[in-house]
Amino acid sequence: MSVRDQNLENVGAVFATFEIYQAGDVDDLKDEDIGKAVAISDDYEVSFGSDGDVLLGKLADLTLTDADQGKRVATVQVGGVVTLPATTTVPELGDRVVVDGDGSVKQAPALAGNDPAGGNVARGTVIAVHGTTEITLILN
Repeated sequence: MSVRDQNLENVGAVFATFEIYQAGDVDDLKDEDIGKAVAISDDYEVSFGSDGDVLLGKLADLTLTDADQGKRVATVQVGGVVTLPATTTVPELGDRVVVDGDGSVKQAPALAGNDPAGGNVARGTVIAVHGTTEITLILN
């Protein structure tokens, strides 16, 4: 008898809806970005963020179509277990992560001294590493 694969993606899933950041009246997120890592960019607004920003969660869905610029909203998984694309430096088991500004996550930086005002930028706990391209983490 073989051990079955673990699928924890639906454990404790929490979703929230956000506006999408626009640059020059063009939505920052497209249909092809579903499944990627996003960050908060403004009040109730998401984008890929900048390198080292706090991870908000996984882009789960977008309303309407890519042709509907400025009218779409994004559904983001903000809690539970998610699998996200990873980039250099790929996190290890137990690590926390930040966004890379391009839809992936990477290992959070080491902090010297105390956490900065407002708290540590790192989020999640990595529970599985899938080679050099994906990780699974608990959004905590």
